[in-house]
This record gives sequence, C-alpha cells and structure tokens, in this order.
Amino acid sequence: MSPLDISLADLIARLDEELPEASELARISEARLRAQTLSDLGDQLIDHYVSKAKQTGASWTEIGDAIGVSKQAAQQRHAPGPFERYTDLNRHSIVLAQEAARTHKHDFIGTEHLLLGLLGEPRGLAYEVLVAKAGSEQRIRDAIEEALPPAGEKALRGHIAFRPESKEAIEQARRASADLGHDWVGTEHTLLGLIRAEESPAAQILRNLGFSSDELRKTIKTEVAKQSATRDKQ
Repeated sequence: MSPLDISLADLIARLDEELPEASELARISEARLRAQTLSDLGDQLIDHYVSKAKQTGASWTEIGDAIGVSKQAAQQRHAPGPFERYTDLNRHSIVLAQEAARTHKHDFIGTEHLLLGLLGEPRGLAYEVLVAKAGSEQRIRDAIEEALPPAGEKALRGHIAFRPESKEAIEQARRASADLGHDWVGTEHTLLGLIRAEESPAAQILRNLGFSSDELRKTIKTEVAKQSATRDKQ
C-alpha cells in the first residue's frame, strides 16, 4: 500500500504557520481539535467502504473481520445511519459543522453550525447558491456570527450532540431530496432542510438574507438540472 499523502511534519508545519503567535498551550488545544476532526474523517472513510462492501453482498461477519472487530461491533458502529445517502461533500460539511461547534466551545451542534459547515465546503452546490444570492461569503458568515450564542469556557472532547432543530433539518434534507426525486442527499438538500426547519436559527438567518423556501427549492432544482445536462454533454 502507498502511504497517505500527509505526515506528522506536514500537520505540525501547517498548525505552526497558521498560529504563529499562539502559545504552546494554545497549540495543544488546537492540535486536539484537529486530531478529533481527523478521527471523524477516518470514521467516515471506513463507513464509505463498509457501505460499498454491503452493496456487493458482504456480510457483517466479513466486514467485522476486515476491520478487526466482532460482527456485532461492526454492525453497531457502521450500520447505515441518518447520513447513509449523503454525498462525500455533504458528509464533510457535517464534520465541519462539528468542528465549528468545537471551535466556538459549544456543547451542541446547532443549525447555525450546519450552515457554517456548508460555507466550509465551497465545492458544494449549497455554497454556490448561498454566495450567489447573498453577494459574498463574508456577509453570510457575519450574519451567522451575530446569531451564535456566546462561546463556552472550554471545547468539548468526544461526541457533540445535535440539537432538536438540527435533527429536524437533517430529516428535512432527506425529505427535500425525495421530493425532488434525487437518490442522494447533497449540500443543496441540507440547505433546503435548514430553511424548512422554520423555527431554527439558520432558517431565520437565511430569511434575513433574502432566502425563501419555495425560491430556494426552484433554484436548486434548476441548478441540479443544469449540472446534469452538462455531464450528459461531456
């Protein structure tokens, strides 16, 4: 196997470059946050190939053997969950939402963090739609920062729970995908899910920026059709 195209030296150099004035203790805190993000991405990497293995007919016993755990442990940890049909970009946006919650030292993942996650994935359709309507990424970020609760005293370790309105937005994203006849849940569907969770902070932010649920649905439907047409011509 080829080694990963990343090394400890790369991680250290990047952190030192981005935080040149930080104390060693501050760098420890930042290093722990980045380590958690890498761990989350690693779990998603395994989930991706577990899903592919299941599609080819592999049993949970075989998958457990490949991972090095029991059948029960493999099934409990990697069985399809709420993000089963999420695209890689959308899964990444969820990881970024969790990272945003840690960065702001919040003990929850709110819809405002999910919105920050979408902004952190510029390759996603949600990012394109957001910036095209709002005029700039910074305008959206400023609106989110104004709506965020005050930072906590310290960043949490381990799992951070979704708030009820975030769970609603995630469910609404799946419904939005189904409504549009899509067999995937992309960043664009998460964006629709956020505005459909009408009482959530993200929905209020989006409305203040000039978005509406109906207009957003039409825009996304049009943009997906354009992308599909472009791929067909290639």
